[in-house]
Amino acid sequence: MSTPLATYASLGIAIACEVMGTTLLQQTQQFTRLLPTLGTVACYGAAFYFLTIVLKTMPVGIAYAIWSGLGIVLISAIGLVLFRQTLDTAALVGLGFIITGVLIVNLFSGSVSH
Repeated sequence: MSTPLATYASLGIAIACEVMGTTLLQQTQQFTRLLPTLGTVACYGAAFYFLTIVLKTMPVGIAYAIWSGLGIVLISAIGLVLFRQTLDTAALVGLGFIITGVLIVNLFSGSVSH
């Protein structure tokens, strides 16, 4: 049986791998560059593998909401810092709502096993 700590650690690894894969995706130049393409595929493969571990103990809807929500926020931050992509006020407010939603799900939902 998986502990909540192991479940959230696996989810964190899945999120990190997905964010790394998405960051590399831009560098693949439509899959014409071999190393970034292989890195992207490896990162997404690892992300889905660790997500399957999470799904043993967490409902798929909750796991996916956390995974995709935090992934959106993190990749937006990486785009801002590494790629100098700007975020307007509406984007920042929307990202704030995503973070709020993830917190509400984790802190107050009975669907998440703690």
